[in-house]
Amino acid sequence: MSSILHDKLTGALRRQSVKKNVAAIHVSGKLTLLQRKLSNVLLLNAYDTLVTRNKHQIDARTLCMMVGYNSNDMDTLKQSLRSLAETTAEWDMLDANGRQEWGVSALLSYAKLSAGVCEYAYSPALAEKLHDPKVFALINLNIQRRFTSGHALALYENCYRFLRTGSTGWWPIDLFRRLMGVDGSVYYESFKHLNAKIIKPAVAEVNKTSNILITPELHKLGRQVSEIRFLIKENPQLAMLDIDDGEGLRQGPVYTALMEFGVSDR
Repeated sequence: MSSILHDKLTGALRRQSVKKNVAAIHVSGKLTLLQRKLSNVLLLNAYDTLVTRNKHQIDARTLCMMVGYNSNDMDTLKQSLRSLAETTAEWDMLDANGRQEWGVSALLSYAKLSAGVCEYAYSPALAEKLHDPKVFALINLNIQRRFTSGHALALYENCYRFLRTGSTGWWPIDLFRRLMGVDGSVYYESFKHLNAKIIKPAVAEVNKTSNILITPELHKLGRQVSEIRFLIKENPQLAMLDIDDGEGLRQGPVYTALMEFGVSDR
């Protein structure tokens, strides 16, 4: 991002990183690359007030520039916002009491463009999941901008949160197809096609573009590939892109004192 554009950003947007909860990461992979980038920027913009405000705003032209649209291309922005409102996030995880919780929500409950401002909102249930600090991956917008493939960015998002454990664990192939947005495609029912057109190119781009290196491993049931997992480690050549989002500063005495004087996190 140019320094001129960065100077115009305020609050959470200046951090360049966004926390993506498990529920958000397991969104349908059918989002295009730009739609996925848009979703991340909107979440970053709203993150500080996700559970305290029921709607959020961002300058529409700034939003377009951050995502990679022409700043005057409002038609593309409208279509992408429409897609986010029509796409669901589904989660199946343990709640605070250790009980299994399943839920589904549209990615955006609404969005509107008026007077050069994009206003949008999340459902209360999804906002709570997106803001949950216990299970998240730190998606770095500097890295996100480097991706040219939606499948590669989706794979990166789904792998990065497992960096500390070193492996995604085994995913059934059907789940992997859904995460990559190719479920329902007869062509990609063939693992040969899935591997050649989705897995190999996405792995190559993640390893070339991002701050992690991933290696796929396959598990077969008879002659059929039934599961896939990805081994994950840091990419030392691109680790510099994995910048801190300010969490370290929040632990210091100056931050604590400012908060006591009523200064907001932003």
